[in-house]
Amino acid sequence: MVDVVRRRRVRGRAAERHQPLGDGAAQYASMGWPVCVGEHPYRGTGDAMEPGRGCSCDRVGCPAPGAHPVSPAWQMQATVDLNVVQGWWETRPEANVILATGRVFDVLDVPAAAGSAALERMLAAGTAVGPVALVGQDRMLFFVTTRGSPADEDEWWSCGLDSEPESVVAGLRWHCRDSYVPAPPSRDASGVAARWLRSPREHPLPDALRLLEYLVDACEAPS
Repeated sequence: MVDVVRRRRVRGRAAERHQPLGDGAAQYASMGWPVCVGEHPYRGTGDAMEPGRGCSCDRVGCPAPGAHPVSPAWQMQATVDLNVVQGWWETRPEANVILATGRVFDVLDVPAAAGSAALERMLAAGTAVGPVALVGQDRMLFFVTTRGSPADEDEWWSCGLDSEPESVVAGLRWHCRDSYVPAPPSRDASGVAARWLRSPREHPLPDALRLLEYLVDACEAPS
């Protein structure tokens, strides 16, 4: 029986890795999570990576290949309209899936090692943990209920997409309003597909502050 369960889990993870990007985008839209079209990893013709270009965008040396929206107007375009979303991926089936944060959910984004250690402590303590995704090999995303627009701006640790503010704990990014994250099954520059460790269909969004202490401690722990 144990072997059967393990095989089912392996098949489930394999199916997730091979899920069409458009199907993933449609699922998020059906959940009420705003979606927009993302760039995708670019390898040029054949198997060789073109020098200086790892992303389908036109930016040479893109710092986040395949992990950002196609359009600078992404905030206006992000939608939960299923017909619109399906139309986008019919036109661009290779596009990665980008989720707009600060509307339905925020995301606490940490190095994978710190996230794994924090997750283990949370579960051991019986803390309610919501959806968690692994992006590439180096980042873990904890999805939490959005805190909306705070009265006190000092409450916020902005995500710092290109550079992190000095006030942010090293390695921790809080994606809130005006930000976004790539979502499974999007692929990074090395071709690794993001995947859910804890599915959003099975785990409701928790309060960010309940998780923040664990994540800060894990990020600040000596490596």
